[in-house]
Amino acid sequence: MYGTGNKKMLNMLILEILRLYSDENHSLTQQEIIKLLNQNYGMECDRRSVKSNVMSLKEMGYDIATDKGYRLLSREFDDSELRILIDSVLFSKSISTKQAKGLIAKIRGLASNYFNAKVSHVSNLPELNRTINRQAMYSLDTINDAIAEKKKVSFIYNDIGTDLKLHPKRQEPYVVNPYQIVANNGRFYLIGNYDKYDNVAHFRIDKMTDVKLLGERVKPMNKVSGLEKGLNLPKHMAEHIYMFSGESIPVKIRTTPDMIGQLVDWFGMDIKILEKNTENIVVRFDCNYSAMRYWALQYGPYVEVLSPKDLREQLKKDISEMADKYSLEG
Repeated sequence: MYGTGNKKMLNMLILEILRLYSDENHSLTQQEIIKLLNQNYGMECDRRSVKSNVMSLKEMGYDIATDKGYRLLSREFDDSELRILIDSVLFSKSISTKQAKGLIAKIRGLASNYFNAKVSHVSNLPELNRTINRQAMYSLDTINDAIAEKKKVSFIYNDIGTDLKLHPKRQEPYVVNPYQIVANNGRFYLIGNYDKYDNVAHFRIDKMTDVKLLGERVKPMNKVSGLEKGLNLPKHMAEHIYMFSGESIPVKIRTTPDMIGQLVDWFGMDIKILEKNTENIVVRFDCNYSAMRYWALQYGPYVEVLSPKDLREQLKKDISEMADKYSLEG
C-alpha cells in the first residue's frame, strides 16, 4: 500500500495511473490524473505538480505523449505480446489451473485497463486438460537450476493410474543428466541422459515428483550417443515429434502434394522431395521409429510408408489388428 501523501512517490504513482488508464488510443487530462491520484492512493496534487512530474518521467526515458492530454505510448510488452503470453499459459498442460490463473493475473497486471477489458473472458474459460501434479512448476525450477549449474538431478517418475492419480513406475529414483527443457504439445519435457546408459532420453516433467538437485556434475554431452556434436534443438525436435526416446532413422513415404504443409509443420524444412507429379510425392526425412509409427497411423488415409521395411511391416500388423477390432460388434 502506498503511503498517503508521500510526495516523493508522486511521479511513480502518476506513471502507474498512466500505465493503467492510458494507452496509444486513450489519454488522460491533468484533472483526471488528479482525481485518480486521490481516488486510488489518497494523494493530493495540483495541475502544476502533474505537469512537472510527467516531464520528469519523460526525461527518465518513459514514452509519454503530451498532446491532447497524457498517454503512455510504449510498455515492456505490447498488447499482442501479452495476448501471446496469456494464450501460452492457457494452453499449457504442464501447470495447474490455480497456477495458470495466477500467472494470467500477473501478465494482465502489465497491461492497461483497456487491454484487460478485452481479455476479461479469459477467467470464464472452462477447465482445460491440465496436469494433476501440483509439484510440476517447482520441478521445472529445480531442473532449470540443475542445467545452469551443470549438476545431475534425481526424481521419482510416475504414470497415471485408473484412479487418475500419479503412481511411481518404481520406488528407486531416476538419476539423470539434464541438458535442455523443451515444450511439446503443451507439455514440458526434459532432454537428458539416464545415468546408467549412454543414449538420449526424454522425460515429461509433469510426471516427475520429488525432484532433487544433486551435487554430482553432469555427464559431458559429447559422451552421450547422438549428442557427440552437441544438441541441435530444431533438428532434434523435428525428429522426435512425440518425444519418444531412441535413435532417428531415415524414412521414405508417399503422399499427396497437398500434404506438404503438414509435413513441414511436423518435420521441419529438412524434408527432401524425391519424386513428384500431380497426384503423388515421395518424401524422405529422418524421424524416431516409434514417433513415425504413431504419426503414420494418425495420417493413415493420406500417407504410405515405403521404407524402412520393418516399419512398413509393423504398420501392416497394426492396421490388421485395428481392422479386427472394428469388425467386431461394439
